[in-house]
Amino acid sequence: MDDLRSLLADARDRLRGIPREGLGQLREPGRLRGALGARPRIVRVGEGWHLGVLLLTDDGLLATGEILRAAEEVRRGYAAESQRRRAELRAMAFRGGFAEGETLHLGWSAIDVDAVADGGADGPLSWQNGVLSVRWSPAGFLRPLAPYLDEQIDLLTAPRT
Repeated sequence: MDDLRSLLADARDRLRGIPREGLGQLREPGRLRGALGARPRIVRVGEGWHLGVLLLTDDGLLATGEILRAAEEVRRGYAAESQRRRAELRAMAFRGGFAEGETLHLGWSAIDVDAVADGGADGPLSWQNGVLSVRWSPAGFLRPLAPYLDEQIDLLTAPRT
């Protein structure tokens, strides 16, 4: 049986010095402190290493949600409502303090490492025939977590040419 805590500790050690990406959370303007015209924003609540369907933090593991790049708000005509919504989210991140073009994650969810380590399942992690595995997409197959982490870490640490 794989030891999830050891796999995560090893991954953190291997990733030291590698830049992380921001974790964002939507904040609505409060009625007590919000001024007239205050608008929702996405604020930084942490950071983590993006490892495919996982986000590894200093003290936890998250399942990815939506990935965005912050951008200053500009008026554009979008044919699709989904494009308009993404542009709104990008502008909310910029208003919330993310730099222009900075990558951030929104809608992530915490994975219960203890439950998974004890043989359970949570988010994209589960056990298959005694092997800790990850489902790399909603319709994707399960694959062993250890080589998946190796591959994702190699992608982040490989020299850029």
